Amino acid sequence: MRAAAGRRLVALQTTLTASHDICAQAARLLAQGHVLGWFCGRSEFGPRALGGRSIIADPRTAEMKDKLNKRVKHRQAFRPFAPIVLAERAQDVFEGAEESPFMLLVKRVRPQWRDKVPAIVHVDGTARVQTVRREHNERLYRLLEQFAALTGVPVLLNTSFNVKGEPMVETPEDAIKCFLGTGIDYLVLDDLVMAKRQSHRLLFPIFKAGSEIASLVRAAYSAELQE
Repeated sequence: MRAAAGRRLVALQTTLTASHDICAQAARLLAQGHVLGWFCGRSEFGPRALGGRSIIADPRTAEMKDKLNKRVKHRQAFRPFAPIVLAERAQDVFEGAEESPFMLLVKRVRPQWRDKVPAIVHVDGTARVQTVRREHNERLYRLLEQFAALTGVPVLLNTSFNVKGEPMVETPEDAIKCFLGTGIDYLVLDDLVMAKRQSHRLLFPIFKAGSEIASLVRAAYSAELQE
């Protein structure tokens, strides 16, 4: 009964489809200016979101930073967002040869790139960089490749999949709850893409309590995977 109620609630608010090439589809959505919740594989361990539980966006406009803060993260406007970059292209965009697979090093953004990726450039011209190699994260690497093929920019904005004051999402339940409760446009769950229907805007205030949504969508998501 509870799973059935959850499926009806999710169906009223969202569509869920399988993708045969999730990285290509996600790259197209990002290039169109959409914000993605990215839930793929195992969760990361440590102080940074490294592409397992991330919110990902296009860094090419300065407005994207404000969009994320107002619609999703709800944090102080001065706090910077960090970039992920193809390791082989990192020195094109950032100064310094050191790789930074765990997003722990701050590098200067080369002057010719600062206007190309303004959403990830801090006020002092730096960024806290994550370099990505295929052998470390195949899916994230392919997403960057696909985005670069579409835009010529081998960089994406990457921030932790959570909102201010909340821990990073861990489970599909957490991811769907955050997706439904924020301005994230699409949610990628491994090879599934979840999008909001127009009716979500009407129904969300009714179910804003969130705890009921969380328990119901977990049952609904599990049921979808079993079909």
